Amino acid sequence: MYRYDHHDHQIIQERIAQFRDQVRRRQADELTEEEFLPLRLQNGLYYQRHAYMLRVAVPYGMLSSAQMRTFAHIARKYDRGYGHFTTRQNIQYNWINLEDTPDILEQLAQVEMHAIQTSGNCMRNITSDEFAGVAADEIIDPRAYAEILRQWTTFHPEFAYLPRKFKIAINGSKEDRAAIAVHDIGLTVIHNQAGEVGFRVMVGGGMGRTPILGSVICEFLPWQHVMTYLEAILRIYNQHGRRDNKYKARIKILVKAIGADVFRAQVEAEWADIKGGPATLTEAELQRVASFFSTPDYLPLTSTDAAYEQALKDNKAFANWVKRNVKAHKQPGYAAVVLSLKKPGVPPGDATAEQMDFIADLADRYSFGELRVTHEQNLVLADVRLAELFAVWQEAKAHGLATPNIGLLTDMICCPGGDFCSLANAKSIPIALDITDRFSDLDYLHDIGEIELNMSGCINACGHHHVGHIGILGVDKDGSEWYQVSIGGAQGNAAAIGKIIGPSFSAGQMPEVIERLIKVYLRERQENERFIDTAQRLGVAPFKEFVYATPIKTTEHYGEDAGSLVSY
Repeated sequence: MYRYDHHDHQIIQERIAQFRDQVRRRQADELTEEEFLPLRLQNGLYYQRHAYMLRVAVPYGMLSSAQMRTFAHIARKYDRGYGHFTTRQNIQYNWINLEDTPDILEQLAQVEMHAIQTSGNCMRNITSDEFAGVAADEIIDPRAYAEILRQWTTFHPEFAYLPRKFKIAINGSKEDRAAIAVHDIGLTVIHNQAGEVGFRVMVGGGMGRTPILGSVICEFLPWQHVMTYLEAILRIYNQHGRRDNKYKARIKILVKAIGADVFRAQVEAEWADIKGGPATLTEAELQRVASFFSTPDYLPLTSTDAAYEQALKDNKAFANWVKRNVKAHKQPGYAAVVLSLKKPGVPPGDATAEQMDFIADLADRYSFGELRVTHEQNLVLADVRLAELFAVWQEAKAHGLATPNIGLLTDMICCPGGDFCSLANAKSIPIALDITDRFSDLDYLHDIGEIELNMSGCINACGHHHVGHIGILGVDKDGSEWYQVSIGGAQGNAAAIGKIIGPSFSAGQMPEVIERLIKVYLRERQENERFIDTAQRLGVAPFKEFVYATPIKTTEHYGEDAGSLVSY
């Protein structure tokens, strides 16, 4: 993975020193909270319902074991013993004291991490496929390009104050695992007919109160021009994006207003002035960065392992875990393991300090000391030998990280919601816990099959509810918390925005609502048909009819303070 050079170390240290003085001035009342606000946001520090929240960037989701141990140390020393992994492949701490933040940033810098540009109207963390570099269906490893874009976006002077936040995702596999269609810019690394490497460029996707799928404005952009072309896009957006209304300020609104063809023409005109300029990427620079992502020292193995095959036959629980949590690898004899952060009774995406230390240890012993964070709020050991999968499963299971539910209903995406976030209209964690409790029967879960349930506590859509096969959105109605349900959304190659099925529900009704949606699916599905395929084939009508046919009793749920009811 990428290692900082002396320039990286210097600029991070200078930023920490600057922020340390800003914190001191705020505590001495030399800065008002209003004056301090943009300064802390530039360093990933929010003020939420209970305390400060620090968001730390995990570039394209890649972590070393040393970085994970630092996350654990921060959770243990400065938070309440846990961290929350997010849909932007970041980690958030929810109970931070302001005076501790410079020291936390100093400790992050020691392992080459920071919180810069994890908030504010700037280019945010670059996200990518969690299996980049190892995926069996990979066309081109996108990590070198992701790192180049990370360096290009960090502290870019021209784009420090965009109309709104700006998100870029990059994918290099046949299957889109980076949700590129719902990003401001979505890049797919591809070959053209001549075998040359380049990008399919998608622009203007996003969720929030106006969910829109991105439009392709360039079918093939040679890789050398990726920075100049993206600069042209950002310039058009920076110049013409609305600043009078934050709800209309994202690039998706601009692209929708003028149309993708007009936007493309404007970008091409802008690009004509900078194409081939100093920001053109050279082969030497690409190779320099790519060298940080060289192939690990894989052993020369066959594609099967006798002991592993026998364990699959002998142990049903292990076989179920492999079926859901182990993914194909491009290297014979290896696999990628998804460690589920969706154990029943625990908020989705949360990991304790002890778990983080344990995961770092697993990475060191079984996966070349590296980890990945998924945008679906799980963690990945990317390079595990087949012969060692059984041992990894046993150890992960003992630490609550082997729930065999990847891709199933309880592997839900969930934002922190009203328990922590000051923007939320409703709590989401208690609803997630209620639903997980209702669907605790693993056999039933496996019978339901692949289904994505995404939940957000407000319209900002941090939980990606618009692209969930089932989406849940927390809404405020006259001061009360209610939940709006949509179905038919999807991420990936067949991205789609879900459709709302009807009036919203109370918190206590939500498990039964999901149960009724599943009953319709099980009744109507055709052979091997997933929930999303049934929902898109039938439309909303039969689901709506059944869900609203009879009153739904409101039941007790996890209550007002999810944190106090969670056990690790």
